[in-house]
This record gives sequence, structure tokens and C-alpha cells, in this order.
Amino acid sequence: MRVAIIADTHLPRGGRRLPQSCLDRLVAADLIMHAGDFTARSVLAELEALGPPVRAVHGNVDEPLLTRLLDQSIELELEGARVAMIHDGGPASGRLERLRRRFPSADLVIFGHSHIPLHETGADGLQLFNPGSPTERRRAPHHTMGLATITRGAVALEHLVLA
Repeated sequence: MRVAIIADTHLPRGGRRLPQSCLDRLVAADLIMHAGDFTARSVLAELEALGPPVRAVHGNVDEPLLTRLLDQSIELELEGARVAMIHDGGPASGRLERLRRRFPSADLVIFGHSHIPLHETGADGLQLFNPGSPTERRRAPHHTMGLATITRGAVALEHLVLA
């Protein structure tokens, strides 16, 4: 299973759009996951129109319609792997332990909020993954997104730098 992972799109904003390289990977995925901060419901609708199913959580700047429509966190089983997603993973200090307590059976926790790509693995095998942002890099050097390949419970993750 191929999962395209994005977060912190903050759209619409001026003429900004998702990069074509991001759109191409979203369309090719088996599942799209968005870790919050769409900003507007129209962005979720645009993702849903791409074809693959979309699973998403709301972020801290999403309009009230999105916060009513989407959960703060979700947990899924994908190809035998337990995947959790939340917008804000909290401060870096203690993050692995804090998210393990929040999602005790997860193999992977996806989060956003910071716009900074991160892939970290804890001693117990829990993977934390922040895809960064395809549209608003802030302090990160590049616009990024994530890809997960899930096979029989094993999760391989990568960050993609977007042009």
C-alpha cells in the first residue's frame, strides 16, 4: 500500500497551490493522509476529488466547519500496521514517550504543525513522522511531503523534496 502524507497546506492563500510534483504523488497513492491545517473545507474537497480515499485530522487554524467535520486524532489499521495521526505532536522534548502514551498500540504516528520534516524511531519501534509542508516551509529548507509504503505490517517512510 502506498500512502501519500501531507500536512500544513494552509490553502487557499493568494496564488499558492500544491506543487504539481505533490499532486502527481497524491493521485498515484492508494491513500492520502493529511495531518491538519488545511485552513478551508474547499482544500479537503479538492483532495477528495483526486481519486484516492482521504483520511485527515483537523489542525489549529482550520475553519470551524473542518473542526466539526474532522476528528482531532485518528487511528487506522493499514495492511497490518497500526497508524495514528494527530496535528500537533507537541514539544520535541518527550515527544516519543508522550505520543506512545497517547497511542499505545501504534506502529506509526503522523503529525504536522511545525512544518519541519521529521522521521524518528523510538527504542520500542514506534515511528514518528512529520511530512513537513508542500506549500509553506517556514524554517524548513524545502517544501516537502511524505510517502509510506506499507507491506504486511512493515512501514517504510521517506520524505520527498518538492520543486
